[in-house]
Amino acid sequence: MWDKGGDDPVTEADLAVDTHLKDSLLAARPDYGWVSEETEDDPARLTARHVFIVDPIDGTRSFVAGEKAWAHSLAIVENGVPTAACVYLPVLDKMYLAARGEGATLNGKPISASDACDVEDADVLTPKVTLQERFWHKSAPAFRRHFRPSLAYRMALVAEARFDAMLTLRASWEWDIAAGALLVSEAGAQVSDRHGKSLVFNSPARQSAGVVAAAPTLHRKFIDRLA
Repeated sequence: MWDKGGDDPVTEADLAVDTHLKDSLLAARPDYGWVSEETEDDPARLTARHVFIVDPIDGTRSFVAGEKAWAHSLAIVENGVPTAACVYLPVLDKMYLAARGEGATLNGKPISASDACDVEDADVLTPKVTLQERFWHKSAPAFRRHFRPSLAYRMALVAEARFDAMLTLRASWEWDIAAGALLVSEAGAQVSDRHGKSLVFNSPARQSAGVVAAAPTLHRKFIDRLA
């Protein structure tokens, strides 16, 4: 493992998975663009109608440590909107799939998000920094905080109602969230950036202004309370 800069680790496995997926997928769909954490950005993607958005290993530190909660994350985006998604955790044998308008599944079985509506009584996946007062109007809610290292997995866990919401308030890379965004929405929850704006993918910056994913009523309440 080595550091790409900014406390951003990468391993030979990240690069190998990226190369395998890129070669295989673009051979099948040569007119698609490509966005990946481990591939240098190609501006040609901006003119492609369809784009693969991939994180070869989401949760690299967890992978290196021999832990279980890391994932492969893959989405297909059409004109900025995810249309197909896969988040796969090989150690846990969990395969999350979604297609636009067709729902979301875990290992072939349909999943649905939580219908929670009380921010103070919610189980929320988010890093500790989210609880800092500067992020909230008046004060941070007293929800129950949990964490998983893979951002894609956090979103998948919201999709299957294991948790009521997930928040990340820092700028978020598209490869971490594109697949999860479709899983969440197809499971019946809502997803946006931290300001409540729709997520648009294959953007020039390849980032969003954070992510809020939650049951519909809960989502609006979180957006209203964030500073």
